Amino acid sequence: MPRPAQDVTDAELAILRVLWDRGPSSVRELTEQLYSEYSPSQHATVLKLLERLEAKNCVRRSRETWPHQFAAAIDRNDLIDRKLQETANKLCDGSIQPLLTHLVRGSRLSAAERKSLRSLLDELDKEGRKPSKK
Repeated sequence: MPRPAQDVTDAELAILRVLWDRGPSSVRELTEQLYSEYSPSQHATVLKLLERLEAKNCVRRSRETWPHQFAAAIDRNDLIDRKLQETANKLCDGSIQPLLTHLVRGSRLSAAERKSLRSLLDELDKEGRKPSKK
């Protein structure tokens, strides 16, 4: 089954993680961060992945300086939302609730994490916010 056009591959995600953590970077900086040793073939691989991410509107390229700088054009949380909704659509007829229930029950959440989840739910209840349907 073909991948949806906007799906981010694992290799592309590795680049996005570096951009989220470090901010705008050149191809060489990204290559050096992702690989233990720099080589022209690895540079070419990173450049190709950046071009694909740019085509998916996940990365912006600044041509104002040389070397060009690349920056994430998608927020980490937005990508998380999209990936979770894709998974919910595939596995749970679009409902996020079974995914959340499974994650909470299957994980060993610390007391602080459970408290944080309770606070979030209480906050949403106070705001009277209803979950968004994506």
